[in-house]
Amino acid sequence: MEKVIVGISGGVDSAVAAYLLKQEGYQVEGLFMRNWDAALNNDFSGNPTINNEICPQEQDYNDAKELCKELEIPLHRVDFIKEYWDYVFTYFLEELKKGRTPNPDLLCNKYIKFDLFKKEAQKLGATKIATGHYARLEKGRLLRGIDTNKDQTYFLAQLTPNQLQDVLFPVGDKTKSEVREIALQNHLNVAKKKDSTGICFIGERHYQAFIQNYLKPNPGDILNVETKEKIGTHNGLMYYTIGQRKNIGISGYDQRHYVCGKNVEKNILYVAFGEKNEYLMSDECIIEDVNLISATHPSFCTAKFRYRGEDIPVEVEYLDQKKAKISYPNGAKAVTPGQFCVLYLGSECIGSGIIQEVRKNGQKLWYL
Repeated sequence: MEKVIVGISGGVDSAVAAYLLKQEGYQVEGLFMRNWDAALNNDFSGNPTINNEICPQEQDYNDAKELCKELEIPLHRVDFIKEYWDYVFTYFLEELKKGRTPNPDLLCNKYIKFDLFKKEAQKLGATKIATGHYARLEKGRLLRGIDTNKDQTYFLAQLTPNQLQDVLFPVGDKTKSEVREIALQNHLNVAKKKDSTGICFIGERHYQAFIQNYLKPNPGDILNVETKEKIGTHNGLMYYTIGQRKNIGISGYDQRHYVCGKNVEKNILYVAFGEKNEYLMSDECIIEDVNLISATHPSFCTAKFRYRGEDIPVEVEYLDQKKAKISYPNGAKAVTPGQFCVLYLGSECIGSGIIQEVRKNGQKLWYL
């Protein structure tokens, strides 16, 4: 009987993944990862940090234990706290310091879930690993999950073909409602549990208060991007992202407004007014750290510039092995440095890169 180690998170998706694999006849065991020290909030520098928030991580572990007891499968536990800090969270902080908007979930998958986790599973004698991601694998091709609203291939786009070998995504061919129904019908303890949100493994927190544990507030001017007039004061560029419309920190303006840019050297946040969103529009970007999953390297495909973004038709010019120019003549809104550009050819996720520079009409946007 083939042994599969399932990443049990304490949520419904991984629970149903484990249930389905057991029904298929696999020898299933669970592995719970602890990647954040919620109790100490330790920054590994020896410096005390603010700890005034409650993380549900231990509740997740308790839910995972109860689930595995119900399914009559063993549950293992492993700590990757130091590794998560070194490979994921440090990068997250460094990107924030640069005024960019990082997405740590992709790196968590690359360095933790499909690297360290996989190695730990092999130590436990597994020939395959499985997770509750809404994605599919077909002859080495990474395909979108059937449920387009829950598809998670965006978060898997930094994985290598080797990392995707011997991986199973049992819920990828199901909708979220079907997964919930399977859990309910089989009386799984997490059947009605709310989906988790927030930063990968860190959970739901008050973002600004959490970041202040690690980066000091650095107030600066908010300027009208057109008039250069000072219209307010920001708390620190790391708290804002391109396209943001709420909690910007200016008042007394009835006209719709949004964050459109940052100047890190001068510590300036730029805000635009009006309905046209012209300052959010671009037609070209440069991506770096390009990771190609597919052997197909098309010149024309579609791209997502953020997880919930729409598919934008693009032309890809590969500048070198790790750098590409992405052109989208019809324009795209709020393409943001630090975010990932994920490439698709139909339903196949072919790879990704980190957005380094955003352009319009051949020129780098001066306010980004």
